[in-house]
Amino acid sequence: MTIVEAIRTILKDSNKPLTHKEIYRKIIENDLYSFKAKKPLSVVNSEIRRYCYGINFPSASKNKLFKVVINTRGYSQYELYNEKIDTLNNIIVVQNDKDKLPEELIYESLMKHKEEIKQELLENILNSPPSFFEELVIELLLKMGYGWDKKKSGYVNGKVGDGGIDGIINEDKLGLGKIYIQAKRYTNKTIGRPDLQQFVGAMENNRKGVYITTSNFSKQAKGYIEKQSKDIVLINGEKLTNLLIDNNIGIQIVQTFSTYKIDKDYFE
Repeated sequence: MTIVEAIRTILKDSNKPLTHKEIYRKIIENDLYSFKAKKPLSVVNSEIRRYCYGINFPSASKNKLFKVVINTRGYSQYELYNEKIDTLNNIIVVQNDKDKLPEELIYESLMKHKEEIKQELLENILNSPPSFFEELVIELLLKMGYGWDKKKSGYVNGKVGDGGIDGIINEDKLGLGKIYIQAKRYTNKTIGRPDLQQFVGAMENNRKGVYITTSNFSKQAKGYIEKQSKDIVLINGEKLTNLLIDNNIGIQIVQTFSTYKIDKDYFE
C-alpha cells in the first residue's frame, strides 16, 4: 500500500474531517504504512496537498483525491474529494493555510510577482508613442512564429486612411497569405462591436486577423466575432501581457529558481 492509498483508506473510514497529523496517527495505529523518513508528518502533509482539489503548484497532481473542508486556527482538515458532488456544491478553496508547502508559497509568490510585472508592462505601453505599440504587436506575433521570416515578414501599415489595419504579416515569402492586425491602446474604453465591424470591413477579402488592445472587449463584440466566417483572434490586455512575458518581450529575466519532486521511478 502506498502513502496515498493509506491516506484514502483513513479518510474513507472516517466520519469527520481530519488534519494531516490525525491522518498520520491513524495510519500508524492501523499499520497501513511503514514510514522510514525522519519527518513522516511532512511526508503525509505533502502527499495530501499534492492531490488536493484547488491547490495547484508545478509538482501537484492533476488527479485530485482530497479537499480542504475546514480551516481550524489556520490549519487544514481534509476529506475525500468527489468531483461530481463537489463540483455541484461549488466547494470553496481555503486560501489562508498554515499547512502550505514551501513549493506552494514559492508558486504563489511567483504568480503575485507576475501580476505586478503585467501591470508595469501595461503602464509602460500606455506611456509609449502609438507607433511603438504597433511595432510591439508585430514583434510579438513574429516571435510567436507567425510569418515566413522573423524580421522581414511583418510591418506596420502606417498609411493614412488604412481603415483600421495597423499592421500586416506575410505568412509566405510571396505574400499570398496575410494576417491583418489592429492595435488599440486604451485604459478604460472597452472595444465594442462597431470597432470590430470597422476592422472586419477593412479586411475586405482577407480571412485572417488579430485585434489587440490594452483594455478589453465587450460581450457584444465577442459575440459578433464568434459569428464571423473569417478567422479573427481577440487579444485583450490580460492575454497580451501574458504573451509578452511568455515570449520575453519588454522584460529581462533576473534570476531563475527550480523546484523539485522525487523521481519515484528511480527508486523502483
